[in-house]
Amino acid sequence: MKASVIISFYQKIKYLKLVLAGFERQSEREFEIIIADDGSDSSIVNQIEELSRAISYPVLHVWQEDKGFRKNKILNRAVASSNSDYIIFVDGDCVPHFRFVEEHLKSSERKICLTGRRVNLSQKFTGKLKERNVKKGYLEKNLHLMIFDGLFGKSNYVEKGFYVKNNFLGKIFNRKKRGLLGCNFSLYKEDLLSINGFDERYEAPSIGEDSDIQFRLELNGVKIKSLNNIAVQYHLYHKLQPRLKKNLDLFNNIKSEKTAFTKFGIKK
Repeated sequence: MKASVIISFYQKIKYLKLVLAGFERQSEREFEIIIADDGSDSSIVNQIEELSRAISYPVLHVWQEDKGFRKNKILNRAVASSNSDYIIFVDGDCVPHFRFVEEHLKSSERKICLTGRRVNLSQKFTGKLKERNVKKGYLEKNLHLMIFDGLFGKSNYVEKGFYVKNNFLGKIFNRKKRGLLGCNFSLYKEDLLSINGFDERYEAPSIGEDSDIQFRLELNGVKIKSLNNIAVQYHLYHKLQPRLKKNLDLFNNIKSEKTAFTKFGIKK
């Protein structure tokens, strides 16, 4: 098993099916999927069990009771349950390019955290996607339609959908340093455990699963390396979620303390 792919998830089973369809066509096949489920109801859990039996790669469903937004807590449980030394994180509304796992693994190094980028698909473009056409490569084969929708519709960051191999051209695309993106990053498990995983005090979207992780990893000597236009994702449409002040306040406190290892992570 070369990698554990951890998918953060809550309720949106239609989107999860599209994401899993994207992983069905990966060029690299030696990975497991861990669905980190932040409290989906019993009908969704039953559907995930049915999906797991029909999928060609190993699937583990890690679930916790719904007590509000506790993404970091379920991510930590998923990390603890993983069977690989290398972990790739994605969100349950981000469909991977067919070379996504391959590219993360090709660039993997200890003390390096890799981060890719994503296209933000419009509601209209997202509505065109079905499991069967995702499995047939609809997203990779129709970049021109995304560009059109970016120019005349509501898709954005379409330029992130241009895939380049991790070679000289890839290095040109990644001269600029970029911040860690919580829906598209990977690292060796030992590097994440060295900071005790995700800080579970973040109980609202944003910052806790990316900016905080980046800050504490870098304190611990782990460098962030960009895979812009190399590890490509397609983000399915949803309304933007606001950043809450309590997250910002907590992050500012952590930055002032300058402590890499959180007491509120995997090991309590």
